[in-house]
Amino acid sequence: MQTDKLIINAALTGMVPTQADNPNLPCTPEEIVADARRCRDAGASIVHVHARDDSGKPTYKKEIYAEIISGIRSECPDLLISGSTSGRLYRQFEQRSEVLDPGPGCRPDLGSLTLGSMNFPTGASVNEPQMIKDLALTMRRHGIKPEIELFDLGMVDYAHYLIAKGILAGPCYCNLLLGSLGTLAATPLNLATMARALPEDTVWSATGIGRFQFYVNCMAIAMGGHVRVGLEDNLYYDAEKQELATNAGLVERLVHVARAVGRQVATPDEVRLRLGLPARKRSKQTSIVALDGTRRQQGSQRPIISTEPK
Repeated sequence: MQTDKLIINAALTGMVPTQADNPNLPCTPEEIVADARRCRDAGASIVHVHARDDSGKPTYKKEIYAEIISGIRSECPDLLISGSTSGRLYRQFEQRSEVLDPGPGCRPDLGSLTLGSMNFPTGASVNEPQMIKDLALTMRRHGIKPEIELFDLGMVDYAHYLIAKGILAGPCYCNLLLGSLGTLAATPLNLATMARALPEDTVWSATGIGRFQFYVNCMAIAMGGHVRVGLEDNLYYDAEKQELATNAGLVERLVHVARAVGRQVATPDEVRLRLGLPARKRSKQTSIVALDGTRRQQGSQRPIISTEPK
């Protein structure tokens, strides 16, 4: 029986969906903060965030990311936050890296890092080798862990290359995203093949795009992996697209699945320990049970520890 506790990463907004598609989609900083809290309460340990401007369009502006990240940390101090460096609309490093240092105390815990270019149904997401390297090294300099996004087997191979070159370091945290037109299909064989090919000691999550989301999530849970879920990738509860979803509702459904197959759900502190990230707060002697069930000491009378280097 797989004993690792399940990591649930809630991808709240994305770059494509609008509130016309699903009114439950959080777009303003206030909506994103409130939805992050609901997802945390439902069982998510990580939230993956994108920013939108006042008109609801995607933006890279650090001021908006600072408002989102500071708001989430005020509401949910323990929750891990991943900021998007997507190349889908913005191609310049200066634009894509703003989220990695949006303001004092507002650096995310993780930053998305897609290891290659690809076609989506409506356009391309371009990630040149130099861009990948520059983003990865900037994350390292800021104490941010890459949230590696993999859409095909070539990207998995590239992860091995980047580790060998010292650009990435383990343990890696990887999201396997299947089912988007133009990339790897959402099949059991493809998921198993990708998971088996990952670098040693990788912590991996999986999701399917659109109607494949729940299908791939369930496979990942059964295989001992983890999950990414949310309205960024899928707006409905059902494959027939009849019932609009909420982010918290999608998280809750996976908590029920995990418990049904005998897996507990990981807390943010347990995820930080597994990913090698420092705790945000630790005021007295405390031990944390790691995802594999072992108990590890977290120190005695330690001051607040920032995830950002001085």
